[in-house]
Amino acid sequence: MLRREDVILFSGGALGAEEAFGACAESFGVEEVNFSFEGHKPARTRGLRVLNHEELAAGEVSLAYVSKLMNRRYPDTPTFRKILQSIWYQVNSGQEIYVIGSIQPDLTVRGGTGWGAEFAKLCNKPLFVFDQDKGSWFRWDGEASAWAAETGSSEPVVQHRHFTGTGTRMLMPAARKAITELFSRSFA
Repeated sequence: MLRREDVILFSGGALGAEEAFGACAESFGVEEVNFSFEGHKPARTRGLRVLNHEELAAGEVSLAYVSKLMNRRYPDTPTFRKILQSIWYQVNSGQEIYVIGSIQPDLTVRGGTGWGAEFAKLCNKPLFVFDQDKGSWFRWDGEASAWAAETGSSEPVVQHRHFTGTGTRMLMPAARKAITELFSRSFA
């Protein structure tokens, strides 16, 4: 088991899942870093790291590429680009990634959060999604290109000192409970 004082949660501090991950980090004594950008109003300011224009540029990704990879269209706006760039920092900084969302039939995760999950897949990082529609955790099995259910004693436990917690703004009670239980299993 990891010592909580050695662990850092990387997130974005947005309302919903990221806010819940941050609140748990604080209550369990885990450090947090929340990546943001000028003009963005995060719900959590503990560990706030405002990225400058050069840092954001390092996380630049082709919107056409992301749209094609995710099988959907995204808005081509400066704010949405900055969100994708800040997600790049979240995933790049974590050694394992936890996402709250919904897994789609095409195996992607719904919404902008989906880019974080896809980027984690591309980086071959351990990836776990709490699917709010199914009410359970799933682990990405890169070899089988499939989601494997993580239930009972196989529910995820944070294994790395640097981990990422991100997800939807529309957090359901079961997902909030799943985040709390993840921290309880990992840092009891």
